[in-house]
Amino acid sequence: MTVIEQSTALPAGQHGIRAHSDTLVPVQTRSERFKSTNVEDFPAVTGRELEWKLSPVGVFADLTSGELDGSRLPIESTDVAGVTTSWIPLTDARVGSAGLPEERGSANAWSSAGEALLVSVSGEEAKTAFIRRSGLGAAPRAAHTVVEIAPFSQALLVIESSGPARLSENVEILVGEGANVTVVSVQEWDDDAVHLASHFARVGRDARLKHIVVTLGGRVVRLNPSTHLAEPGADIEAFGLYFADAGQHLEQQVYVNHDAPNTRSRVNYKGALQGAGARTVWIGDVLIGQKAAGTDSYEQNRNLVLTDGTRADSVPNLEIETGDIAGAGHASATGRFDDEQLFYLQARGITEEEARRLVVRGFLSEIVQQIGDTDLEARLQLALEAELTAGVN
Repeated sequence: MTVIEQSTALPAGQHGIRAHSDTLVPVQTRSERFKSTNVEDFPAVTGRELEWKLSPVGVFADLTSGELDGSRLPIESTDVAGVTTSWIPLTDARVGSAGLPEERGSANAWSSAGEALLVSVSGEEAKTAFIRRSGLGAAPRAAHTVVEIAPFSQALLVIESSGPARLSENVEILVGEGANVTVVSVQEWDDDAVHLASHFARVGRDARLKHIVVTLGGRVVRLNPSTHLAEPGADIEAFGLYFADAGQHLEQQVYVNHDAPNTRSRVNYKGALQGAGARTVWIGDVLIGQKAAGTDSYEQNRNLVLTDGTRADSVPNLEIETGDIAGAGHASATGRFDDEQLFYLQARGITEEEARRLVVRGFLSEIVQQIGDTDLEARLQLALEAELTAGVN
């Protein structure tokens, strides 16, 4: 087993866990992966590394190795009681408490960001707030966001991204005891945008987080959410929706760490692909630790291939270190249309083209309907319709 130790040689405001340099045995447990906020602690990205081997690393070399603009991103936020935004230094104690980078892209963003955007949520009444980012430009940038959910709070928080961008960022989500919160990340970038993101969540005692990722735009979008179920009764529902067109690369590497007794997780990601060169990657890692007795976990990924010339990689992984669990499982499938569904619809006078659109909408709508905001759900349904129509024309 790889021996790890806390790093003591990092600058102020940086954190890390270092592996002994003379250890040659590869890390077998996901929780033991090397972590550091210092980009120089990671070797240059070649594309042969485990975490990068399915990614087009040449497209975003400037984000993993280059200099990034760490100034404040232009954002717009809704004025909602119980939700406030402010800027905090990266030396703030809350920064790094949800998780630490496991790869160079995340570490480069951490090292480069000048400040962190703090989104504070409080109050037991239900509320909905939007954070919107656009107009970031073509220069490579870094960002850091901390979402702090007070104990017993309720909220729906939507982070929307659009326009041009070359962005590497880290998002930390701290869910206090008994809170019930939904965090939605919507990527509708311009066609040539590149976005690398690591989301880290720590879920407290008897708290519930619903984390939803919707990715429709961008040349390359790689958004990797990690959730630490740190205290008894913590619950995560992780949903994802992605639609890859010709030449798009959309990637998600999902990690759920059951680290306390009686925790629950459900992971459900769905994607559609159409057009030459459309590529999606989904990797799902679930770790049920030695202390996580009573865990109830299930993850699945489904991909619908609409045309020839596409590729979907789907890799579920389940690691169990205790036999005292309520249940655990995983599933993965990639395929074309169900001929019986199409026949059923066409037999009732619906054209083949419209039947195909109905099947795709039905397949993806399950994720959209998890959001809980009627207006946003309707807009995303229209966006999906536009994607399908563009593929036909």
